[in-house]
Amino acid sequence: MSLRRLPASYWRGGTSRGLVFHARDLPAERAGWDAIFLAAMGVPDSNGRNLDGMGGGLSSLNKVCVIGPSSHPQADVDYTFAQCAVKEARVDYGGNCGNMSAVVGPFAVEEGLVAAPADGEAVVRIHNTNTGKIIAARFPVEGGRLASAGDLAINGVDGRAAPIRLEFLSPGGAKTGALLPTGKPVQSLEGLAASLVDAANPTVFVTAESMGKTGSESPQALEADAQFLARMAAIREAGAQAMGIPGSASVPLVAMVAPGDGSCDIAVRIISMGQPHRATPITGAICLAIACRIPGTLPHGLCAAAEGPIRIGHPSGVTMVDAELDAQGQARHGAVYRTARRLFEGFVLF
Repeated sequence: MSLRRLPASYWRGGTSRGLVFHARDLPAERAGWDAIFLAAMGVPDSNGRNLDGMGGGLSSLNKVCVIGPSSHPQADVDYTFAQCAVKEARVDYGGNCGNMSAVVGPFAVEEGLVAAPADGEAVVRIHNTNTGKIIAARFPVEGGRLASAGDLAINGVDGRAAPIRLEFLSPGGAKTGALLPTGKPVQSLEGLAASLVDAANPTVFVTAESMGKTGSESPQALEADAQFLARMAAIREAGAQAMGIPGSASVPLVAMVAPGDGSCDIAVRIISMGQPHRATPITGAICLAIACRIPGTLPHGLCAAAEGPIRIGHPSGVTMVDAELDAQGQARHGAVYRTARRLFEGFVLF
């Protein structure tokens, strides 16, 4: 049987990488998407490397974006995110990827889906279909394409590139419809104090101290601690039940937080798809920053920044997030800067 081929491009978005498809090139029925994504990414792989596809053996490298015309009156394009597993034949659409969101605006401009100036600043309003939320992407263009050079350096990626500002608008209740899905800033899960917050992506927060950790551990050290991972998985599952969103492998995220060390205002270690993240998911960072602004939550009690941007420490360095609540205590926005680059274009064979 001959291999099939589909038009695709491959992008780095922030500290993630993934395949990007035009919606028009995929089956109209989403039921046909999973088999394509799994085959293209080389999933499943019992060796955990995904060598027979475009995947990279980590949740941050096993991502797919589908971009097409907008179905939302306040957006320019629709963007659907798919998270592929590593060892299991599973595709999850439960949440969004903030890092790969940085790809969507430049792709839309370069592929002619959105009108933009040939030179100057482009603004693309993105409807993320996973969460129903709007993201405004702002970035410099040269010759009708994302500027190829810039001054922004992000932790986890060598070099500098053009800045892409992502403004997650009204991010509260992305999956559950409420910023605090249980109505409480802190509650007990699996015998531990936990904060359940839903902004950009729902996340369960526990303190590193309650887990017998410092919050400065490397992903490799956490990955080697099977008891820790099992405990975090149980906390995540209990949190999903409490939030009313069981059944997804990707959301809620589960994170342990600790006081900052001077270089950051708060430290975090996040588990994504069962793996310790090498940096921080951007949606997780936004959720954490919003949580730091909600009185009574565990992150609020640990964060050193009472106002202004929050420096979030993670295994690859520090990510700055600007988070703001309105007068009613609802999340107004969470904003971050990322970089992105198109790595190849052509066809993916599967």
